[in-house]
Amino acid sequence: MKGCIAGILKAGLLVLVCGCLLAPSTGLAKEVKKEILIGTNLPLTGILAMAGVEQQWAYQTAVDDVNKTGGVFVKEFGKKLPVRLIVADDESDPGKAAAAVERLIKMDKVDLLLGGFAAPFGVIPGCITAEKYKKYYHTTICLIPPWLEHKFKWSTLFFFDLVQACSVPFEIWNTLPKDQRPKKPALIMEDTFDGRAFAGIFREQAKKHGYTFALDEPWAVGAKDYSAQIIKAKSLGVDAILIFGADTDCITFVRQMKENKLNVIYFHGWKGTWAGEFWAALGKEAQYVLSDGFWSMDFPFPGARQLGERYYEKFKKYSVSIGATYGLCQILWQAIEKAGTLDSAKVRQAVLATEFQTVMGKVKYDANGVATFVSTAHQWWDGKQMTVYPFNWTKYKIKLAPPWDKR
Repeated sequence: MKGCIAGILKAGLLVLVCGCLLAPSTGLAKEVKKEILIGTNLPLTGILAMAGVEQQWAYQTAVDDVNKTGGVFVKEFGKKLPVRLIVADDESDPGKAAAAVERLIKMDKVDLLLGGFAAPFGVIPGCITAEKYKKYYHTTICLIPPWLEHKFKWSTLFFFDLVQACSVPFEIWNTLPKDQRPKKPALIMEDTFDGRAFAGIFREQAKKHGYTFALDEPWAVGAKDYSAQIIKAKSLGVDAILIFGADTDCITFVRQMKENKLNVIYFHGWKGTWAGEFWAALGKEAQYVLSDGFWSMDFPFPGARQLGERYYEKFKKYSVSIGATYGLCQILWQAIEKAGTLDSAKVRQAVLATEFQTVMGKVKYDANGVATFVSTAHQWWDGKQMTVYPFNWTKYKIKLAPPWDKR
């Protein structure tokens, strides 16, 4: 009898041990999930660091805001889970961006990923790495055509349409009296994939709107001296400049324009002139400069003004980018709740199938995984980017720049 009881006890213990060993593949494992780990690769150092700081703030603010509500509800675990953001500095380097994303996936064991900055520097390398590990990479700030070329299955993109963005300066010029419109504009585009993509569309849009570039050439990334190019523009009588480049390069270019007395009535930058550090570095020399943008705190969407005011309270400057990156997080939180899981494939599918409410307005992705927003234009005026475009969302009228010695 004792042997029988002992046998039963041994059998019971064996079942218990086996149950513990198998627990990771059962519902028991779900109960130990304590937080949602979100990874991102951002340029916190290097030539894109100014933009990276804004993006990090927007991501972290979105995380803090959702955590104030208890986190994101995940049906799979039957509760709300707080979100933790893990940031890897990619140093504005494509090779390091890929390595940063790989570390986030393999070492930090992140559940999902938020995108980096700029197609060739952070986003495309991040997407490629995420594709390798079948981890969802939810991104923005990347031109749509190069992203589509890769046919990514583990990413989605929220950004502006390139043709629409490149039409903006010409639409602005055509609102001016004819005698005030630029006569000899210059196109100076960074010698990168993005820069060349912009240049091609700018040429098409210039022709469509009846403008011809007096100067059209690339410029080097990270150079210390652009005076030869500036003197050339001056000799050709250039009166407007459309420029695409990094923050530090645009700052250098504007300073050397003043040093060489190149006066233009219109200076419009893409990528490099919208960060708050652009004004911080140049001060009144940045007055009249235009920037592209993704968003404005003046937009008529719930939470937009409050977000802009919070950024100003923190940094004592304004932003035209944080709405897109904060909105990207809003989309992800809603998609996780819709999917009811942290499974990458299912969260991505929820993104494709849902219409979202954000500080960017309503957002809907297409079958290719792309959602678009309007590319904006802003003019620096006394430290704030005044919205110039879209025309229906602003009352501000553009100011043409006087010569340097009359400012």
